[in-house]
Amino acid sequence: MKRIIKYIIIAVFIMIMYFGRVHFFQMEGKLTKNEKFPVQAELWDEMIACYTNASQISLQVNGREIATSKIYMQKDREIFVPAEILGDALGCGVHLYNNSKLVLERYQTTVEFMKDLTSYYIDGQEVKMLLPMVQIGNEFYLPLKEAASALGYQFQWNMQENKVVLLNDTAKDQSIPYRYDLRQRERAPEVKNQGSFDTCWAVAALTAVESSLMPEETYVLSPDHLNHKNSFSNLNSGGGEYAMAVAYFTAWQGPVLEEQDAYGDDISPENLEAVKHVQEIRFPEAKNYSRIKEMIYKYGGVESSIYSAIATRSYYSGYYNKDTHSYCYIGQEKPNHEVVLIGWDDSYPKENFTVEVEGDGAFICQNSWGESFGEDGCFYVSYYDSNIGIYNVAYTKVESNRNYDRIYQSDLCGWVGHLGYESERAFFANVYTTETEETVEAVGFYALGKDTKCKVYLVEEFQDKSSLYHRKLVGEGDFEDAGFYTVPLTKSQELPADRTFAVMVEIYTPGNNYPVAIEFPSNDSTKNVDITDGEGYISLTGNSWENVEQKQGCNLCLKVYTNKK
Repeated sequence: MKRIIKYIIIAVFIMIMYFGRVHFFQMEGKLTKNEKFPVQAELWDEMIACYTNASQISLQVNGREIATSKIYMQKDREIFVPAEILGDALGCGVHLYNNSKLVLERYQTTVEFMKDLTSYYIDGQEVKMLLPMVQIGNEFYLPLKEAASALGYQFQWNMQENKVVLLNDTAKDQSIPYRYDLRQRERAPEVKNQGSFDTCWAVAALTAVESSLMPEETYVLSPDHLNHKNSFSNLNSGGGEYAMAVAYFTAWQGPVLEEQDAYGDDISPENLEAVKHVQEIRFPEAKNYSRIKEMIYKYGGVESSIYSAIATRSYYSGYYNKDTHSYCYIGQEKPNHEVVLIGWDDSYPKENFTVEVEGDGAFICQNSWGESFGEDGCFYVSYYDSNIGIYNVAYTKVESNRNYDRIYQSDLCGWVGHLGYESERAFFANVYTTETEETVEAVGFYALGKDTKCKVYLVEEFQDKSSLYHRKLVGEGDFEDAGFYTVPLTKSQELPADRTFAVMVEIYTPGNNYPVAIEFPSNDSTKNVDITDGEGYISLTGNSWENVEQKQGCNLCLKVYTNKK
């Protein structure tokens, strides 16, 4: 169909040229026009743009294809892209202020675009451009050449392939800034106070989610709901951990607003609907400070853990300096407190800590003990602290709660353990039955290590495990960090009502011989896991399958997202 459209455009183009008595000819590889019959430049550019947009424009960055169908050429032949893809495509932070200013951040560079202005700013220096950033519906579109060049990419347009190719410009400074603070960028949420409750894990998780939405959106989310309405068994006692929050979010059990479920009253209303859907969560590698910092400036606050020896009433500890609001613990104690990393300062003096450390530098951490603690609720934790930066959680895609109509799942407690065949590769599949006539849009699952690759398959009609041979490839993924990911299908797949179907993932995780995440009753907090609510299968090669509920007593962590027809 697209090819037919192109031919129609070409025919119209020829007719215009013929009847307008405008003659074009090729000379030395350049398309030139006969000056005896001049054509207006605007008309010429508009026709080229029309011809280009008749086929899908593709985008390649450093050899990687970026999936999007929203790139288009303006009538003056400028390529425009939606701002929403730039974070992934260009490896930058993308943040909207006051629905008019778009800020891109990558390494040392900050680029600001203003709606309807034909100037933008690179680190405060004005640069002129032909066309301004524009708003189409709820989305903002930028001239790709300007944005890419400002962030250190070389721009190439391949007319034959209808493709934009971007390559890193190594001449640009690609070092991370020595200091960064979300508080100075309107991206740090209000400081919470957990009071006498063991809910630092819930407050930290929700603070990180709130930060990931700022400055575009400002939410105050409910720790009470996360604490009471997750699927684990240790509610109201014994505290919690980041894995519980991840399971709660990815099951769409929350988050909800603080005003819907007030904190500390030991009451949590039933049947509250999540106000956002968390679709991607990354776990940056332990002690990889460069990666953690990149997560902060691109996505917002990163949840992490420390061992806290601070008495919460007096704020006294031999590891805490009340004068400089600094903390450092060096020892064998395991983490017992969750905080949110909202920035860093490589030059923070080592002399500010009460213990001797090897060098300068600290993360800026937002705590959950109210604004009376530290520096208005924040404090500095040394890079040399034993626990900071080991367990890290970044909420990298928090979407509208209307992104999909339905979620199919059987792993309400999420990633409890892992399964495999002592191989870095495995196949796993879950079986579900449609409630209505619907389209399968995406699948969600965990990558248990960095540099994971996957292929996603659909079995349109499942009868027994032999049906798993009749699969078709519907999507692929490549993940730099461990975490939970949503992989959209390359094309929506229609299924009738009451159809039993299966989704399957072929996963490859370097260095992990058990690459499939599972849910099972492993301890007191997961003792109530329901194994009867799922039907999952696992295989080494995709040929011989075994039922994990029957053989291993577990559920597979593999969700499906659909839309009603």
